[in-house]
Amino acid sequence: MQFSWLGGPRARRLLLSFLLLAFWEAGNGQLHYSVPEEAKHGTFVGRIAQDLGLELAELVPRLFRVASKGRGELLEVNLQNGILFVNSRIDREELCGRSTECSIHLEVIVDRPLQVFHVEVEVKDINDNPPVFPESKKRIIIAESRPPETRFPLDGASDADIGVNSALTYRLDPNDYFALDTQNNREQTSSLSLVLKKTLDREEIQEHSLLLTASDGGKPELTGTVQLMITILDVNDNAPEFDQSVYKVRVLENTFNGTLVIKLNATDPDDGTNGDILYSFRRPVSPAVVYAFTINPKSGEIRTKGKLDFEEKKLYEISVEAVDKGNIPMAGHCTLLVEVLDINDNAPEVTITSLSLPIREDTQPGAVVALISVSDSDSGANGQVTCTLTPQVPFKLVSTFKNYYSLVLDSTLDRESISDYQLVVTARDGGSPSLWATASVSVEVADVNDNAPAFAQPEYTVFVKENNPPGCHIFTVSARDADTQENARVSYSLVERRVGERALSSYVSVHAESGKVYALQSLDHEELELLQFQVSARDAGVPPLGSNVTLQVFVLDENDNAPALPAPRAGSAGGAVTELVSRSVGAGHVVAKVRAVDADSGYNAWLSYELQPAAGSARSLFRVGLYTGEISTTRAMDENDAPRQRLLVLVKDHGEPALTATATVLVSLVESNQALKASSLASASAVGPEAALVDVNVYLIIAICAVSSLLVLTLLLYTALRCSAPLTEGACGRGKPRLVCSSTVGSWSYSQQRRQRVCSGEGPPKTDLMAFSPSLPPCLDSAEGTGQREADSEHLKEVNSYFKKLFY
Repeated sequence: MQFSWLGGPRARRLLLSFLLLAFWEAGNGQLHYSVPEEAKHGTFVGRIAQDLGLELAELVPRLFRVASKGRGELLEVNLQNGILFVNSRIDREELCGRSTECSIHLEVIVDRPLQVFHVEVEVKDINDNPPVFPESKKRIIIAESRPPETRFPLDGASDADIGVNSALTYRLDPNDYFALDTQNNREQTSSLSLVLKKTLDREEIQEHSLLLTASDGGKPELTGTVQLMITILDVNDNAPEFDQSVYKVRVLENTFNGTLVIKLNATDPDDGTNGDILYSFRRPVSPAVVYAFTINPKSGEIRTKGKLDFEEKKLYEISVEAVDKGNIPMAGHCTLLVEVLDINDNAPEVTITSLSLPIREDTQPGAVVALISVSDSDSGANGQVTCTLTPQVPFKLVSTFKNYYSLVLDSTLDRESISDYQLVVTARDGGSPSLWATASVSVEVADVNDNAPAFAQPEYTVFVKENNPPGCHIFTVSARDADTQENARVSYSLVERRVGERALSSYVSVHAESGKVYALQSLDHEELELLQFQVSARDAGVPPLGSNVTLQVFVLDENDNAPALPAPRAGSAGGAVTELVSRSVGAGHVVAKVRAVDADSGYNAWLSYELQPAAGSARSLFRVGLYTGEISTTRAMDENDAPRQRLLVLVKDHGEPALTATATVLVSLVESNQALKASSLASASAVGPEAALVDVNVYLIIAICAVSSLLVLTLLLYTALRCSAPLTEGACGRGKPRLVCSSTVGSWSYSQQRRQRVCSGEGPPKTDLMAFSPSLPPCLDSAEGTGQREADSEHLKEVNSYFKKLFY
């Protein structure tokens, strides 16, 4: 587009003045919106284009844009609908701190002509910040001698919100010793104090752990906590105490100097220096005790100091005291009785030689494992030594000569039960008291391949959804071999066989090392419901051992079949069903019935019916049963009803996602005499075929009876033969038809009967018919609900009759 200037420079200056005046007037307008902080992305703020008087179609051509200084992309405008929305997270505390007012100022700029608008968006505070204490744990130290009513100041919490959202209240865990005191001053701040309610006892409770909670006034209420760790300081009000007043100890006469005789232990419930204890012999101390024993003042250990002699002194009586380090020391006392024993001075010695290790687990009993010799430097009875072996082991000691023994295998070994034995040979002399010595022998059992791989259970059940991607992992088998190394290295393989006309390996495969089972092709529930096969596990031993496990793979149904409508009768226009209805019928009259079947099973085959509303109709003349498919009238007809009604019935299953089909029913409204004539013509046309069918049915009944009798005789003969022969694995047979009903209301929907192969081996396919109906919601209270219940009852009778004919 081209413009020409006719007025010269003066006219141009005048036009420029008008434009500047218009821009100035447009810029003076200001909009005000509000939005809560932390609003989600896409939250509606305002219809900014409409409020500014701009058309949606001119936003893009006029280069509509929003500018905000230092606020980033917090808000954005959708140019398609002119709505201002939240683009990113808005934090009021980050934008404005604790300021009472917080706003985001926007400049909206459009061109052609240039206009600038000012928009203010107020950010409202929400309670998104909990109270926060300066520290999560606060330690307080209080002496146990402090009197009640003593106050200890505490630091309060802070809240980043404003107004009522930052008004704080405090509470303290209930306890017997402390209370919380809150005082508000003129500056609208509060001071917290911890008040002691009763006298403390450090020996009873050394530390009090209390939880102080601060709550703000927001909705919902937010809280913050601090753990108060109150430590009680001790005063010296308890004397040390020994575990018992008299201790008795026996000491051998040949005990070396510095040997520990006993470690005395006195306890003082006080703390610090008040609980530090010093041990000493109580004065006066006899010279014999000073010569023979010494005491450690810190640990309370009493050790031998000089040589003990049983013939010289048999018993020592020692008085010991324990004193604490308090300002006013307190003491406890006990008596120690030390009895000196006469002993056998030399212990036997054990030597093990000629070890034949390791020993195979299939070694026969009687084999010699090791040679053992014993000796004792003493003489007489003190030098006579007897040897014993650890009980409950498959070995025994056989005496070969004086003080010589052989370690012999006594019974069979099993490495999987016990892989090594720690044998202890004990040599004991005949002294009084006798002395003994021990020697340990570690016997390792070598493995042989005597265990086959074992599965955790003989059979596994696997559920796989149909239409799986080829090569997907469906299960992992794992067998454990109790042997070790190569004897325990397990490899997996399929037990190959035929599944129908195809090899098992065309359906599944198993990884030789991991045992992962993969489906090699996409499975179809309508063709194959069960695939049963075996996986073999074999070890790498010589000779190799193996075992099998059975896998039953059930193919689960998915909603991959839409409801199917039966072919319409001959003469129907465009695949639609035509029905004639008299105008004199009343409400609830059944006009037609839509039937549909679904090749799926379970909920995927449970069908519901909906009547699509006609365009522009206020109230429909017809309705359809939700689960029966029966089309009935909702009211009496009048002259305003069109003589020809076109009904669209939507049939939908309950799968995820649901699949649908549409049936068209053409209903012609006629007078009563016309309906009777049409009914008579339809009956007359049906007489001929029905009469012909009567003769056919007679012959058909005779044939069915003959075949049934022959079938009964065959089954009796087959049962007699099966009783004398074991069942063969993997047979396929005709399963007993099962009827599954989950509703007692009487509303049924049945799935299409089909032949399904359940493949666990060679055999004929199995046919199942399953009908499902869930629990229905409560009926409506209107006339429509009453008609629905009557239609459902009639449909229940019809389905029951259908199944009786099918099963019997």
